[in-house]
Amino acid sequence: MRINKKLVLVSLLCTGMVFLVSFKQKHDDDKAENLKILPKDISEKELHNIMRSFSMSLGVHCNYCHVAKEVPGQSRPQMDFASDDKKEKNTCREMMKMTMAINSDHLSKIKTMGDPLEEIKCVTCHMGRTTPIISVDSLPHAAH
Repeated sequence: MRINKKLVLVSLLCTGMVFLVSFKQKHDDDKAENLKILPKDISEKELHNIMRSFSMSLGVHCNYCHVAKEVPGQSRPQMDFASDDKKEKNTCREMMKMTMAINSDHLSKIKTMGDPLEEIKCVTCHMGRTTPIISVDSLPHAAH
């Protein structure tokens, strides 16, 4: 299956979890490491926007998926964005693949009034929560 680069970037803008990069801690010439789903040549700005959307969609911060190490004398932890030590990061990767497949393999083929359906994103199911909404009883305003 060939994945359209633009489709990947659009799908991932809001697909999954957490900030990947704290750009204040990186140098301008540093590149993101250990990217397995996102394009290796992604710009810093694009990556930041995607990670911000993950964070907002799940209501979390960078350390939800990324290893944070406390450093004595510093107010902010040192982030190890390349590490795969947290299961949440790998879950995010699987969710990204799932969302891309739903959008490209299914929703892109369904047309309503001549237009394709809007793409799903992380927020579609997560709605600001780490656990996706998967039942009517889980809806924020569900009547019981």
